[in-house]
Amino acid sequence: MRLTNAGQPSSPAFRVDLVAGLTAAAVVIPKAMAYATVAGLPVAVGLYTAFVPMAIYALLGSSRVLSVSSTATLAILVATQLGLVVPDGDPAKLVTATATLTLLVGAMLLLARILKLGFVANFISAPVLTGFKAGIGLVVVLDQFPKLVGIHITKEGFFRDIVSVAHHLPETSLLTLAVAVAVFAVLIVMERRWPHSPAPLIAVGGSIAASWLFGLQALGVGTVGLIPQGLPSITLPDLSLVEQLIPGALGVALMSFTETIAAGRAFAKPGEPPINANRELVATGVANLGGALLGAMPAGGGTSQTAVVRSVGGQSQMVSLVTAGAALATMLLLASVMGLLPHATLAAVVIFYSVGLIQPAEFRTILKVRAMEFRWALIACAGVLIFGTLKGILVAIIASMIGLATQVTQPHVYVIGRKRGADVLRPVSPENADDETFEGLLILRPEGRMFFLNAQSVIDQIDDLVAKHAPRVLVLDLSRVTDVEFSALQAIDEYEKREAERHHTIWIVGMNPGVLEVARHCGLADRLGHERMLFNARLAIEKFQSMGMAGRRTPETIEAV
Repeated sequence: MRLTNAGQPSSPAFRVDLVAGLTAAAVVIPKAMAYATVAGLPVAVGLYTAFVPMAIYALLGSSRVLSVSSTATLAILVATQLGLVVPDGDPAKLVTATATLTLLVGAMLLLARILKLGFVANFISAPVLTGFKAGIGLVVVLDQFPKLVGIHITKEGFFRDIVSVAHHLPETSLLTLAVAVAVFAVLIVMERRWPHSPAPLIAVGGSIAASWLFGLQALGVGTVGLIPQGLPSITLPDLSLVEQLIPGALGVALMSFTETIAAGRAFAKPGEPPINANRELVATGVANLGGALLGAMPAGGGTSQTAVVRSVGGQSQMVSLVTAGAALATMLLLASVMGLLPHATLAAVVIFYSVGLIQPAEFRTILKVRAMEFRWALIACAGVLIFGTLKGILVAIIASMIGLATQVTQPHVYVIGRKRGADVLRPVSPENADDETFEGLLILRPEGRMFFLNAQSVIDQIDDLVAKHAPRVLVLDLSRVTDVEFSALQAIDEYEKREAERHHTIWIVGMNPGVLEVARHCGLADRLGHERMLFNARLAIEKFQSMGMAGRRTPETIEAV
């Protein structure tokens, strides 16, 4: 935000942020209330979450526009955890359990900052996160569907719930369904004609008006009921619940931070300060600690609400402060009116904005690029549906780790050729069929870090290519190998000794200083000498040609492994 000489916000910038904040509030507040119901909490908790964490993050966060409150993902994770510790749904116990969970989430985020664990946000790969969010989206839609049609089911898991919903459909309340359809119509029309408009506010306001005019509650349509008016009261956590809540809090904290970083980076403009992961840990940690004491549920950065801030021209965190102020005003002035709000309206708002978590186009794009990562996305999605949301996080992380292990344990070893008529060395491929190679010389280039998990795979690939092409001189180009761990270098050393006994010549080129130092320590450099350790592959080609044994050939039979 620009400042005047007196240190106050410049008037044009302030006006823009004021309008953006009020517009964002029209979207954020109804959604926050709706997400509170997803978690099985009173709608007032949504107001508290749009007030306290929003204001605290605005003062501490590194993003200029990130909007922090509840999200669909966090709401369903919270619902799962609260269902475990408060199975009877006692309101007083729920409030205490929520405060304890939110406090733990904040403490874990701050502990992660102390331990400098900001990089943990990258532990879940993009395809796995796509699958995880799709699973969450399906769970949220099914969770809210009974409220759309005015039926009640006992939750027993995703697939059993589908059967239960189908069994109870004949009990549908047509009036409740009509309210939901009307809300969907408002949201769909407004979002299509005026993207990022205050459609949720219009839907909520219209539903409250209809509820008052037609007495919907007396006609059987479920409504929110009494909402406490005024500031939230101090809520102390229950330390006896800490042990039960720690596993769930860890999952919620991970997802809060992951969503916060993803949303912050997605909406950062060129020229703005970069998103600082460790500072985000502090900001979201303190936001959750403050929220815990004032009745809020766990919070994190939201993509859709931040998109609203950007779309209406928000320039600074003054937008979030205005939004938080609007939430405060709602608590103080409009609480009694909000009690008339139908549950079907909130369910429709949740479903409308949660469906965006399910992105078939992203699945198709992943499949188009790499089938293996598409399978990871499906596994993450299935993990949420089969094992539940909290265990689904673990499945997602394990899928990411397996994917990483698969990549690092199977590095590529490329056959290198030279572009005809140019001094360019590159992997031989069908697209570069005219590249030249040299009779009797085979240049192989492994890529990536070599260590105990992948060393044998690299040696096996080299062995297969040597057996196929039977070169007089094998050149190992290590220019793309960033590091060689002891086990890997030992494998290369043993391979060189074995080939020497077979009277096969090996040259090694392109070692970086770190790799060269390790080669010297193990004796490989002494055995190779300057004659067989060269600066790069070009010098190897020149040396081989100067020996008078080289003949050129095209690479029809050369293939990279």
